[in-house]
Amino acid sequence: MVQGPLGPVLNAAVLGRPVAHSLSPLLHTAGYRALGLDHWAYGAHDLGADDLAAWVRERDDSWRGLSLTMPLKEAALAVAATVSETAQVTGSVNTLVRRADLAWDAHNTDVHGLVAALDHVDHAGAGTVLGSGATARSAAVALAQLGVTRVRIAARNLATTTEIIALLDSLGVRGIPVALQDWALEPGRLVLSTLPPAAGDAASGRLGAGDDLSGATLLDVVYAQWPTPLAVAATRAGADVVSGLEMLVHQAARQFELFTGEIAPVDVMLAAGRAALGR
Repeated sequence: MVQGPLGPVLNAAVLGRPVAHSLSPLLHTAGYRALGLDHWAYGAHDLGADDLAAWVRERDDSWRGLSLTMPLKEAALAVAATVSETAQVTGSVNTLVRRADLAWDAHNTDVHGLVAALDHVDHAGAGTVLGSGATARSAAVALAQLGVTRVRIAARNLATTTEIIALLDSLGVRGIPVALQDWALEPGRLVLSTLPPAAGDAASGRLGAGDDLSGATLLDVVYAQWPTPLAVAATRAGADVVSGLEMLVHQAARQFELFTGEIAPVDVMLAAGRAALGR
């Protein structure tokens, strides 16, 4: 274990491919500095799914936590000794926490991030998820935790919605598959877009001059180059729009607490994210 001026350096990092764009190092480091945790260091490592298991095995006992982005959220299930209920239900891991026996516990803090970003929204029981991948599963669980009882899953290929519909059913929520081009037809009061930028741009084109999203809230998980075309189109249609930065910060704050055992300075982390994005 490397020794710093305050004792052993404790390590954490974000892993993924690509990962250079990630704000996680900035957010976590801002939290460390705010709390005087100068013996903590947080980095970024470019890894594919096939690299993950070996890389994790090689970490020494200074490593305390790992944040995972695509394409590692499903591969991480295989390297964990235990998996939290939320990670099991979603089949998606974005957090690995080191145990005393040096094994790893798997968690999903994306659900927490979405719930924390949207718990102020009056959803009237209905919502829509755009996309059908790993983050869409987290979005579906978040809507269930928020009390939504009817969720439309909008995807380009309806066959990919089957697992999420079954997941919602297990949570007592009615899931309805919808073609992505029809997402703006009766979307409900709460829309969560988990689409990558290119697909989100295409979805924005489905909002025509006659579409009215007044009273609805749309969260786009994309946080860079804000506002996204989807956010702009939804705003023009009357929706309140929430940046993915809100989700990112809240999920990072939960990771911070799992890694360090300290209460995360959420306001400091959010301010750091906004400053980095020029907002």
